[in-house]
Amino acid sequence: MPANRRFRNVARIGPVQVATSYDQRGREKHTAACTGPRCGFSADYDSRAAAELAARTHRCPVR
Repeated sequence: MPANRRFRNVARIGPVQVATSYDQRGREKHTAACTGPRCGFSADYDSRAAAELAARTHRCPVR
């Protein structure tokens, strides 16, 4: 079953979007997801700083 998330505080760093949401247990999570074509990178982090660092250092494998 897909997670129904409401993202807030959305920022874009290059091709990667960073957003904040709550998981099913009510904990705050930060997500970094690449919007590049055929990339597929996305990850959840416990801190906003970690998600933004992942966004800044991400390199799409497909060019």
